[in-house]
Amino acid sequence: MPSGLAALLDDIATIAKVAAASVDDVAAAAGKAGSKAAGVVIDDTAVTPQYVTGFTPDRELPIIWRIAKGSLVNKIIIILPVALSLSFFLPWAITPLLMLGGAFLCFEGAEKVLEKLMPHEEETLAEEFAEVCSKTHEENMVKGAVRTDFILSAEIMAIALNEVKGLAETSIWLEAAVLALVAVVITIAVYGVVGFIVKMDDIGLHMAQRENGAAQAFGRGLVKGMPKLMTFLSVVGTAAMLWVGGQIIVHGFGLHPAEWFGLHEGALAWIVDAGLSGVAGLAIGAAIVGVHHRWAARKKA
Repeated sequence: MPSGLAALLDDIATIAKVAAASVDDVAAAAGKAGSKAAGVVIDDTAVTPQYVTGFTPDRELPIIWRIAKGSLVNKIIIILPVALSLSFFLPWAITPLLMLGGAFLCFEGAEKVLEKLMPHEEETLAEEFAEVCSKTHEENMVKGAVRTDFILSAEIMAIALNEVKGLAETSIWLEAAVLALVAVVITIAVYGVVGFIVKMDDIGLHMAQRENGAAQAFGRGLVKGMPKLMTFLSVVGTAAMLWVGGQIIVHGFGLHPAEWFGLHEGALAWIVDAGLSGVAGLAIGAAIVGVHHRWAARKKA
């Protein structure tokens, strides 16, 4: 074999080994980043179903698909390049920006809590049906879901970026690859689970129509249990907005509530931190809601 060809093959083999090692680094870093962001991912999964509640079955999956596409745009087109740029040029700006996003989550969560607590005029069934079936309602719900997803996605990507920066050897290309992989995998996981949750009643109805007695019983149980599950997820989703938003702000100020009680690690530390962050989120959100409502009232006057 000519020496030139042998040298070329050696170079190709070396490049292939480096490429394989890089892929392993990306996968490993993405795995660590994903595990660190697991709490926010669970919150994202709990928040999203409330934006699909009330729509006819034929619109549920298309709406979830639209939100998932918006989530990918959030993560890859907007957040990824901005996060890398800020990390390189203005690393100090990342925390204040995340805190502004956390304030928005607190506002949304507090507004949902106040809507449940404050008496308001009930809509008739015909009015509710007309609103749900309108194209404007669908557009507003999708926009609201994508807006909320943006804040949660920013937190996920910030956690992922922080994790990959902790590696011994890193580069902007490795960081970009890890963030892109995390964005795709987490989006597929979150909205795949959301799609499964919202279609569980249809699955239950299909099983209830089978001849098998056990399948029928399980299907009827799914159909009966879905309204309770969706109500539970709505409550969890609102709590998640307050917890994540409050935690972003509290941690942004360098405060860790669990440490005030001598708790640093473990389930109890997590519960205390999440609970107190949620209380802080509700207080911050309620203050913002009050200011917003006064400003809106003055604008109308």
